[in-house]
Amino acid sequence: MSLIGTEVLPFKAQAFQKGKFLEVTEANFKGQWSVVCFYPADFTFVCPTELEDLQNQYATLKELGVEVYSVSTDTHFTHKAWHASSEAISKVEYIMIGDPSHVISRNFDVLIEAEGLADRGTFIIDPDGVIQAVEITAGGIGRDASALINKIKAAQYVRNNPGEVCPAKWQEGGKTLKPSLDLVGKI
Repeated sequence: MSLIGTEVLPFKAQAFQKGKFLEVTEANFKGQWSVVCFYPADFTFVCPTELEDLQNQYATLKELGVEVYSVSTDTHFTHKAWHASSEAISKVEYIMIGDPSHVISRNFDVLIEAEGLADRGTFIIDPDGVIQAVEITAGGIGRDASALINKIKAAQYVRNNPGEVCPAKWQEGGKTLKPSLDLVGKI
C-alpha cells in the first residue's frame, strides 16, 4: 500500500543533534516541511557519503523551510559515536534519529525484517504531517540530495497553487500545467 497522502504514524524516539540527545515524535513533522532519510546503518560505506551530501544541501533545505531527519536502526548513542569518529558525519547538523525498536522503519515501510536494517528511503512530508513523496533505492545505490531540492520545490509549489501540477523536469519558475478536459490528449 502506498504511503503517499497518508499521515505519519505515531512514534517516540531518541535522537542526536549538535552534541545533544533529544526526543523526537511524529509531532516534529508538523508545522514545517520535513525530509526523513532512512539508511541501513552507521559505520558503513555508502551511508556516510549520502549523509554528508545531505548536509551539503542542508542550508538550502533550511532556506526552503525544510527540517531534515536521518534515521537508522542504530541507537542515538551510536549516532553520537559515529559523529565523533567520522570526518564526513562530523559535519552533520541535522537530527539523527535512532530506531533500535524498528517502530519508525516499520511505520514508513522500509524495514528489512530479516536484517533489522532500513532500506534507503527518502520521504518528503508536508506541514500537515502528510507524506507527499517517497523514494526507495537498493542498498548499493546512493542518493543525490540535489535532486531532492527540486522535488521539494515542486511539492511546495503544488501545495501553494491548487489546481496546478508540475510536469517532468520542472524547475522553479518553469511552466506548470492546469489539468482540464481541454488538455486531455494534447500533451
